[in-house]
Amino acid sequence: MIRDHFRVMRVDLASGRGTIEEVDGRNTVAGGSGLGAHLFNRYGLFDRPWNDPDQPLIFAVGPLTGYFPLMSKTVCAFKSPYHDQYSESHAGGRSALALRFCDLDALVITGKAPRPSCLAVGGRQLEVTDAHFLWGLDIQRVGKRLRRMFPGSGHRSILRIGPAGENGSPMACINVDTYRHFGRMGGGGVMGSKNLKAIIIQGTETFDLPESKAYPKLFQSVYEKMTATDMMSKYHNLGTPVNLEALNELKCLPWRNLKQSTDPAVSGISGEAFADETLLRNTACSGCPVGCIHIGFVREQFDDAHHFLYRQVNYDYEPIFAVGSMLGITDKFQVLSLLDEVEKVGLDVMSAGVALAWATEALEKGILSEKETLAPLVFGDVKPYAEAVHHLGHGANDFYKLLARGALKAADRCGGADFACVLGQEMAGYATGEVFFTAQSHGLRHSHLDTGGYSYDQVHEEKDPKAAVAFLVKDEAERAFLTSMVSCLFARGVYKKDLLAECLGTLGYTALADSIDETGRRIQRLRWQTRLATGYDPAAVRIPKRFHEVVTWKGPMDSEYMQALSERYRQAIIDMGRPSSEADPQPKGETP
Repeated sequence: MIRDHFRVMRVDLASGRGTIEEVDGRNTVAGGSGLGAHLFNRYGLFDRPWNDPDQPLIFAVGPLTGYFPLMSKTVCAFKSPYHDQYSESHAGGRSALALRFCDLDALVITGKAPRPSCLAVGGRQLEVTDAHFLWGLDIQRVGKRLRRMFPGSGHRSILRIGPAGENGSPMACINVDTYRHFGRMGGGGVMGSKNLKAIIIQGTETFDLPESKAYPKLFQSVYEKMTATDMMSKYHNLGTPVNLEALNELKCLPWRNLKQSTDPAVSGISGEAFADETLLRNTACSGCPVGCIHIGFVREQFDDAHHFLYRQVNYDYEPIFAVGSMLGITDKFQVLSLLDEVEKVGLDVMSAGVALAWATEALEKGILSEKETLAPLVFGDVKPYAEAVHHLGHGANDFYKLLARGALKAADRCGGADFACVLGQEMAGYATGEVFFTAQSHGLRHSHLDTGGYSYDQVHEEKDPKAAVAFLVKDEAERAFLTSMVSCLFARGVYKKDLLAECLGTLGYTALADSIDETGRRIQRLRWQTRLATGYDPAAVRIPKRFHEVVTWKGPMDSEYMQALSERYRQAIIDMGRPSSEADPQPKGETP
């Protein structure tokens, strides 16, 4: 049933009780990203730290979830342990459809359980159960036990944390149905601070599809665009790892802590190499016919009789960059084995890989010693990195606890800030140029998908800060609307404005269909208002020296151009953070 309001389940872990609340704002904030910010303004505590028990952990879906292909993501919104400011992270798996089959637009979790616990929610279910026996288990072992404890499939989604989350690590992710993640900004640490080992969402309800003849015809048209055209086929075939050789050829692939931007050894970790020698199967998020999730295998000998254990490991472009090229590892199976270690402890792979790359160079330069790293980190040597991943996830000593707060935080104390590859958080794998470096460093969630800055660098030769920042602001607003639907951003080439309007109109959301541009800009402003109100200072953002030293196919970086971009984008963010009308939702906090 189409509703003007949001149906939100609010759970207090301290009491083990929950309520269903109706929250207005459908035509104002749409859902997903907009709803996450809206609910944080309703329930969040702007002046308290991220680990205050009453801070909310929010999971939100959108108006098109369950109705159209690739509307398959969930937005997780929270105050981040990485910088103690508002942030969000996105993940697929079965979580979005499970929430839809619970007849929920959002799940809001507050409070702290008195002991390590699991939360199980459904359409008519809410249970907080003792899970002390799961505390300390890695992601894989706890997943096996949870599947036995909460049997089911289809519309069941299991969200869980590993030791990194239990330790409150700012690099801890939330694992979703084994192969997807709320990866960035430390959502796993928020769960750990609440004594919450896992969330099980059981979609036990049903929902009606539109009865009009227009809906099935439109669904079939969208389905065909997603499956029968070249537009999406690359995601199913080689997947995002196809980008490795292309970016390496453009001198845009970070190698060995970005000391290089190209290396002929890329052939050992190319998309073709993974597909030819490691690929077991493809799988997909619920509600997605594309199947972009690529599962490889690692083999481990476990006794003297040459018996082997095989494990399945998900790989994508970003993980291969983070624990492959960034660490100088050029063997595909070694990359998968290191990814397996990262998965077990529940770390965000990009943050972990980039942070360890900084630590390796700091060790090379004598800034650190093995007393801090506990392992002889050397670019290209996988075994010490496997040890370091364990230390980072468990917070084995003061250095690793510091490094988990970010490479730049560690560099501020130890030295080596010039070569810390941090753009707001540990960089994504695109050394494309000045616009991308500026965009990620200042972006709302410091994600390469906040905007298409990496793409702008590749197609624009001119150096026009005004035009570049205008593109970033406009592109972010369009993506903010998509992530409020909540669409997988791989589908952004299909879900253009006219098609989104048609989809919304077919479901009865005529007001949203008629105001896509305006609503996208409103959501963009609300998110920035919320981020600024929780302490974000764009003027404090710095782009380390290493990024100014990069050389791509276009030549060396232009530091003056990058500085001009940063200044203009900083001002644009401040301007977006000012409420532009009384109709804009107002954040609780004070905007700087």
